[in-house]
Amino acid sequence: MMRLGCVGLGYWGPNILRTFWTLKGCEVKWACEKDEGRLKKVASAYPHLSLTSHYEDLLGDEGLDAIAIATPATQHFPMVKAALEAGKHVFVEKPLAVEKKEARELIELAQAKGKTLMVGHLLLYHPAVKRLKDLIQVGELGQIYYIYSTRVNLGQVRREENALLSFAPHDISVILYLLDARPVEVSAIGQGYLQREVEDVVFLTLRFPDGALAHCHVSWLDPHKIRKFTVVGSKKMAVFDDMESSEKIRIYDKGVDHHFDFSSFADFLSLRFGDIQIPRIEMREPLLLECQHFLECIEGGKRPLSDGENGLAVLEVIEAAERSLKEKGRPTPIDWK
Repeated sequence: MMRLGCVGLGYWGPNILRTFWTLKGCEVKWACEKDEGRLKKVASAYPHLSLTSHYEDLLGDEGLDAIAIATPATQHFPMVKAALEAGKHVFVEKPLAVEKKEARELIELAQAKGKTLMVGHLLLYHPAVKRLKDLIQVGELGQIYYIYSTRVNLGQVRREENALLSFAPHDISVILYLLDARPVEVSAIGQGYLQREVEDVVFLTLRFPDGALAHCHVSWLDPHKIRKFTVVGSKKMAVFDDMESSEKIRIYDKGVDHHFDFSSFADFLSLRFGDIQIPRIEMREPLLLECQHFLECIEGGKRPLSDGENGLAVLEVIEAAERSLKEKGRPTPIDWK
């Protein structure tokens, strides 16, 4: 039985608590939150759960195996570090830390302590994203030319982190996963309309070594709620629309074919319009799969799909994008050393 404590009961924390609570082989012992109102809500829903506003109570519990952290990004580094030093496995919501040097320190500490460190890049556990990955790996889409994503809505306005740090890690993690490559250059432009120093909207572009491009549009100041990825390949194109209730992926047999005319010894291009396929995907809640994966990695000593290195890679892109953002979109190289 894995004994776990949950820290942070704001926007996403209650979902993490609920999910771990339902998993077999996991006993949620603690819920930690500074806001007394949130603690009272949890107390009524989970009467046998130990509640506290002091993180030290979890750190000092020798019978606690793991801690799940869903606090603001600025608190991730000190809280994850304290948990690892206390000998706990750690699941932490994205991003792993605010600075990449902090992320590297956490990775090294987890290795030294022999503990599992996993970052909450939820979409990597989405069955539709797994299907997209399979399509790319078997070559059905051909060479991937570019990917673009849209993650916008009129929603919760953050004060401590901009749209880049709040939303873009989701899409960046998926793009790195699908392309199985790291970008060499990033550029980002954005603007803060509601708060001058906090960008409500950001447009982010990544350039990869093989010429592939990726573009992300993220915002909490938009009339639409869109969660969509489009993958354009040399053979076919695919769209993952997470707002669709059942038809999550559509595969378009569309493209441009090259032909050679031997009579004139000239190349020409022709458009191709084929069928649209909607593959059946067995949907399971991504958060359930993610939390289950965390427990399985602890028990089996396996490396998580979204481990510390994965979290660091996303943070490398975010840091370079932040530099570009401050310099009005100047293309910024990423040093992966």
